[in-house]
Amino acid sequence: MNIFDTLMAYERDTQALGQIAGRLGWDQETMMPRGAGAQRGEEMAAIEAVLHARRSSPQVAEWLAAAQAPDVVGEAQLREIKRSYERSVKVPADLARRLARVTSEAQGKWAAARAEEDVAAFLPVLQEVVALKREEGQALAAGGDVYDAMVEDYEQGTSAGEIAAIFDAMRPGLVDLRARVLDKPAPQALQGRFPEGAQMKLTRKLAKTFGYDMSHGRVDKAVHPFSSGSGLDVRITTRTSEEDPFNCFYSTIHEVGHGAYEQGISRDYLLTPLGRGVSMGVHESQSRIYENQIGRSAAFTSWLYGEMRDTFGEFGISDADAFYKAVNTVHKGYIRTEADELQYNLHIMLRFDLERALMAGDLEVGDLEAAWNDRFEADFGYRVHKPSNGCLQDVHWSVGLFGYFPTYSLGNVYAGCLNEKMRAELPGLDAELESGNTSSATNWLRQNLQQHGGLRSPQETIALAAGADPSPAPLMHYLEEKFTGLYDL
Repeated sequence: MNIFDTLMAYERDTQALGQIAGRLGWDQETMMPRGAGAQRGEEMAAIEAVLHARRSSPQVAEWLAAAQAPDVVGEAQLREIKRSYERSVKVPADLARRLARVTSEAQGKWAAARAEEDVAAFLPVLQEVVALKREEGQALAAGGDVYDAMVEDYEQGTSAGEIAAIFDAMRPGLVDLRARVLDKPAPQALQGRFPEGAQMKLTRKLAKTFGYDMSHGRVDKAVHPFSSGSGLDVRITTRTSEEDPFNCFYSTIHEVGHGAYEQGISRDYLLTPLGRGVSMGVHESQSRIYENQIGRSAAFTSWLYGEMRDTFGEFGISDADAFYKAVNTVHKGYIRTEADELQYNLHIMLRFDLERALMAGDLEVGDLEAAWNDRFEADFGYRVHKPSNGCLQDVHWSVGLFGYFPTYSLGNVYAGCLNEKMRAELPGLDAELESGNTSSATNWLRQNLQQHGGLRSPQETIALAAGADPSPAPLMHYLEEKFTGLYDL
């Protein structure tokens, strides 16, 4: 083999070990015995030590210096291996190992504290996580902005300042539209109870309807829905509430968007740096367009209305039009994952500002709950009355995902751009969605975006698929048009 081939063989083994680490994380949130948390922390630390050593090996630097890429795909492979190497050598091996151990243990402690509504039980381990992440961020930043270095892990080529500018541009329009909507009467609401077994049966049908390949995936339950894996093994989770089946169905569609992206990447890139979603913002563009622009459209909800009636019988909604309004109700609420499209980004803006302050040292962990509650009341107009509705609702900080949250809103922005282009190229899409056929939309996304994996930068990936550079304008236009129509503004 030549040097390039030798490096790629080495990288495939590294990628395979990374997939094993991901499977341990999946198991921890779905099937692991409750008492296994401490041992799992040691297991995660051990595999992270192996991965860090491989990613930061001096041999990788020698191969990178000597390797000649055979084509543009090879050039992209070298670019991503180099990016990983340069990041890894900045982080001390012991720090990487400690982070893996502490975040694995913190995940279980967060779940227990959330169930008991006990912030105090979680704060000591969160303090450890924050201290370690600050240390890692300082190592990665090498004198630059710590939070920018963290964002780079999830949305390369984007800074916190650029994200803040996008949020500042979006906030006035979102707040104004929300005020006009909340002045209107609420739509009809679901009535009755929706058995868990029936929900899970329908949610698996929904996953298949959106093109999720169950021969290379599975649907399980977790406290916080997520997707895991890439290539030939891509798993998703959801959650159920007997009072609110939409929680289950739209969590599933959202995670299917993530899963379908990973399943749609060219098999030529399997177990290489290009064989996964290029960034979390682009990943979120897929989950959000599946969930919202497709899954919450009037056309698709007319089909889902019939499926729900067949599954549950009468549930208090008179017709498909009323069901469309119920699916898209703008309502007061605390939980980000249950938020309507209009208010979702306001939840992200709150978290973005708080975690920037945490990483900068301007906000200490002991003051987080009060800061969250004060900010929530200022942004939404009512108080948080229990931690599971406030600072304990998300898993992200417990597992050290600082810099991740803003990618949810970037994903919404990207989805707006993609939806505008997709609708222009598929004028008959609604007629298909009315029959539960999403294939034109999902095939368009696979062809124009998903198959390319990490071949290009996030911004190039969106620009090539959408036909224009990313901008919040299409999203804001879509929201204004949709909710003006829904609420007769």
